[in-house]
Amino acid sequence: MTIRQGSTAALAIIVAASLLGGCTPIRDRQGFIMDDQLIAAVKPGVDNRDSVLTTLGRPNFTGQFDQRDWYYVSRTTQNYGFQTPKPTDHMVLHVQFDGAGNVVAVNRTGLERVASIDPVNDKTPTIGSKRGFFEELFGNIGAVGAPGQSAPTNDNPR
Repeated sequence: MTIRQGSTAALAIIVAASLLGGCTPIRDRQGFIMDDQLIAAVKPGVDNRDSVLTTLGRPNFTGQFDQRDWYYVSRTTQNYGFQTPKPTDHMVLHVQFDGAGNVVAVNRTGLERVASIDPVNDKTPTIGSKRGFFEELFGNIGAVGAPGQSAPTNDNPR
């Protein structure tokens, strides 16, 4: 009898642990690992490209139109179970250089600059009036070729 009670208790513990495992947050870190001491070591007017490369490493990406802008991006997300990950921390370090390769500015931005978009949606937002099904279907009747609606062409100059 005691063996059955022990195995039942063990089975209950295993089931409870697996059910509660879905409630454990999953954290993920992507990109550059921000170190405040290293970032503070980069000084405008003192450092150049080589010293920034030695201190911080290669940037995540450079400016599209101007190679004098370097960006270091760090992002931390968290989700539970099978939910979509939500950003909990986001940091962009922007290092600007002048034409000679010297650091001009070092700027940090955070989660306040992150825009939330929903690219997979049922409807595409449009500007203008909202027309129903029948208005879309029959709305052009009489509009094609109506007076004042057509533009002059070479063969029909008004």
